[in-house]
Amino acid sequence: MTSHSSPAGSSASNHPETSPLLAIDDLRVAYTSRSDRQQSTRAIDGVSLELAAGERLGLVGESGCGKSTLGRAAVRLLPNACLEGSIRFRGESVLDFSPARLRQFRGEAIALVFQDPMTRLDPLMTIGEHCLETLHAHQPHLSYQQAKTKALQTLLAVKIPAERWAQYPHEFSGGMRQRVAIALALLLDPQLIVADEPTTSLDVTVAAEILQELTRLCRERQLGLLLISHDLAMVAEYCDRVAVMHTGKIVEIGPARQILGQPQHDYTRSLLQAARQIQVVSPEEYRPPEAQTPLLRVRDLHQHFTLEQTFLQRFVAGPPAAIEAVNGVSFDLLPGEVFGLVGESGCGKSTLSRTILQLLQATSGSVEFCGQDLTQLSMSELRLLRRQMQMIFQDPLACLNPQMRVGDAIADPLFVHGLATAAEAKQQVAAMLERVGLTPVEDYAHRFPRNLSGGQQQRVAIARALILRPRLLICDEPVSMLDASVQTQVLQLMQELRDEFELTYLFITHDLWVARYLCDRIAVMYRGKVVELGPTEDIFQRAQHPYTQKLLGAAPQLSVA
Repeated sequence: MTSHSSPAGSSASNHPETSPLLAIDDLRVAYTSRSDRQQSTRAIDGVSLELAAGERLGLVGESGCGKSTLGRAAVRLLPNACLEGSIRFRGESVLDFSPARLRQFRGEAIALVFQDPMTRLDPLMTIGEHCLETLHAHQPHLSYQQAKTKALQTLLAVKIPAERWAQYPHEFSGGMRQRVAIALALLLDPQLIVADEPTTSLDVTVAAEILQELTRLCRERQLGLLLISHDLAMVAEYCDRVAVMHTGKIVEIGPARQILGQPQHDYTRSLLQAARQIQVVSPEEYRPPEAQTPLLRVRDLHQHFTLEQTFLQRFVAGPPAAIEAVNGVSFDLLPGEVFGLVGESGCGKSTLSRTILQLLQATSGSVEFCGQDLTQLSMSELRLLRRQMQMIFQDPLACLNPQMRVGDAIADPLFVHGLATAAEAKQQVAAMLERVGLTPVEDYAHRFPRNLSGGQQQRVAIARALILRPRLLICDEPVSMLDASVQTQVLQLMQELRDEFELTYLFITHDLWVARYLCDRIAVMYRGKVVELGPTEDIFQRAQHPYTQKLLGAAPQLSVA
């Protein structure tokens, strides 16, 4: 077969003494349409690469370029796809594996870590049951106690304590669920880990810990790591080599330092420029707005949860302990301000946002919006006020009804609140789609969310939030799942919309560079408390709290040279 050529050549020359752990040669992947078997879309077009045992290869590129398809092709997890070319694992042809050999191969030889762990975890099974099921499927000779001991050791390696063994996925934060997914991948001691955006939902400190653990395992056990990511700084820090994908092809491959320091391809240069645009800012002195009444005033807010116990646990251990998810948080948010909330996963950021909106009833404290204490309002009064407060979530696809077309999804809030007729709603939806850059309007209005890219889905979510003309937007990790170029576009759009619609943002993020790019002030949360609060540049240049300093030290940064 014709081998794919790249500027840096093949990796085989880097490891002449060993045969590659994974060898992909001239791989082509085409998706066939269910409605028309004659129609096909080529997602990968002639990709060749090799990965040696113990090597860490980063795969970067925009969403839709074929990165995830390549990762799934390595373990033949591509329904409705036609594969051509060669995929060999330690010399064996993966495309020729029998179903039985393929089941053994998945997990024991190659393990996958996906971007969204909630879609891979059974909501009706505890974390412990997930671990035991995985071990018993592949290692049935283990006793229950042996399997549990091994599972607990693996969970502890990713910072999940034993007391969370009996909890369910919905009781974990997004970052903690991702740790569970990584633990499940490590349980069977695989030889190669394919990690598809494994740290998207993790804060910088936990992401650094997870990646340090993965790279340590690669060195000690000679594991291969294929790290698929849109985070160029992270890939540069943790990978030996980098492959850049664009429209189904590898356009550049070579040592990480060379690719990111001296890129040869125009597309690689454009990716780096987009990433650096966020990290290289021209700091402006924070000028607080003239004396105004705060739009939002949070005072001594507490949100405590109690772990459920069985009758025996209550009898033996006594009353359950409370988890103090939000513990005495206070701050003011001024009209027109972008207020950033940063901290590690599980620190209480998202719980705080839901308590502010009264989606969760506060344990104690007050939340004043437009001079009204939300904690004292009835449900009907809250519903009226919530038109002025809207939320944008991390995963737009999970927040949009898959059965509703985009236009209907955006118009739905207008009908819920009785604010427009069908004709009026159609006009407002068209105007909003055009404003968020989804044109031609008629085309996008009739699409389903699954037919859009990640960036387009988030633009739909923004349009849906703005259709009610709110005063406050609470944005919970709105760009963390987007690649660098799309992330920059969405952030620029949010800046424009703030001025045009006179918006105020409460912006929750674990990405410190995004917070620096967008926010006027930043509050740092740690274990349910705000440990530091101030103008953005003061936080970055003169951080006082040790935890803030730790966050800043863990944030990967691209060289600007």
